[in-house]
Amino acid sequence: MGTVIVSGLAIGMVYAAVALVYNVMYSTSKVLSVTTGHIAMLGGVFGAYIIAALGLHWIVGLVGAVVVGAVFGWLTEVLAIRRVLARSDEHLWLLSTLALATIVQHAVALWWGTEPKPFPRLIPQDFSAGVMDQKFWLPVGCAAVMALGLELFYRRTMYGKVFMAMSEDAFAARARGISTDRIRLVSYVLSGALGGLAGFAAGQLTFAFFALGHALTLSGFIALAVGGLGSNVGALIGGAALGLLSAFASYWFGGEYQQTVAVGLLMVVLLLKPEGLLGARNVRPV
Repeated sequence: MGTVIVSGLAIGMVYAAVALVYNVMYSTSKVLSVTTGHIAMLGGVFGAYIIAALGLHWIVGLVGAVVVGAVFGWLTEVLAIRRVLARSDEHLWLLSTLALATIVQHAVALWWGTEPKPFPRLIPQDFSAGVMDQKFWLPVGCAAVMALGLELFYRRTMYGKVFMAMSEDAFAARARGISTDRIRLVSYVLSGALGGLAGFAAGQLTFAFFALGHALTLSGFIALAVGGLGSNVGALIGGAALGLLSAFASYWFGGEYQQTVAVGLLMVVLLLKPEGLLGARNVRPV
């Protein structure tokens, strides 16, 4: 039972980390990009490639995963977001980001292969470590560091305050002389770097697998919706709840019920509290 709880918490923190990436992107663009999970997938694949295939130190692999994630975040904003937002306020970004995510997933499959590959161990540790295994605690630590870092970033840095200003009212921020296009690009580069970090930390748990992108995108969105859009603490709570419920559903009923539990949790929360557990209700003045 202890292993079920720890493994559920670990995979839940992977979902929470993806939800945090959603939050960073959404803060400046009001877009929920379908490429979010694919950023984490790239972090895991390229981290494994640099360490296992190239034989370099895991720190080099970590830096490589973060850089690849940042570059993909930049490409997402330039190719799939910027032109769509410049031409329409409709949700056409859903199609453009889905197209980009699909292209990247198939490109990785052609290069990396279609079979899941093990992620190298980062620190020497026996595989009989049980609940103390690094594959469980790396994602937990990564999600906690990401949430704390983002909180400090928003409260203590000028760019963080600009992100919050754009989140409140992008038109007012533009009227005050803020280059909203540049800030949005910075936010996507930052979110890409965070997604690459999350994928690297989760690599031993999820393996380096080209098809992880869509699953992480969906599960991260569910964690975000449960916790509340825009709330980093809510993302952690939503991810933990989703991971634990999925783990117990798999333990009691079988792995085929994990997705049912995830969607069921989303429906229950949205019916009872549509803005999420810690989300702010938007009140439109009239």
